[in-house]
Amino acid sequence: MVTGIKADKIGKYKVLHDSIWPGVVSKIQDCNIRNYSIYQKEIGGQYYLFSYFEYTGKDFKADMMKMAADSTTQLWWKETAPLQQPLPEAALKNETWTTMEEVFYLK
Repeated sequence: MVTGIKADKIGKYKVLHDSIWPGVVSKIQDCNIRNYSIYQKEIGGQYYLFSYFEYTGKDFKADMMKMAADSTTQLWWKETAPLQQPLPEAALKNETWTTMEEVFYLK
């Protein structure tokens, strides 16, 4: 997935993730997310976050709904969302992250 990040908020975003709340980590794991990484990259003067994770569950939509309903996760998103700059496609749907098409996978 991909989203933008406000240039002046990168430092705060990194600090938040250096000490991510245990309840957020627990809920991510409870929702069958493993090997979750977020990368930051500047491209053409704009800053972006790219995330990667492996989903090990059986019902992604249900697990994402469970995560979104979690009060601790909601508080976390209130901290992180103002730092991010959603791509237009996501902003139209009132979302932060945009999914990307996988074009290659090697196991």
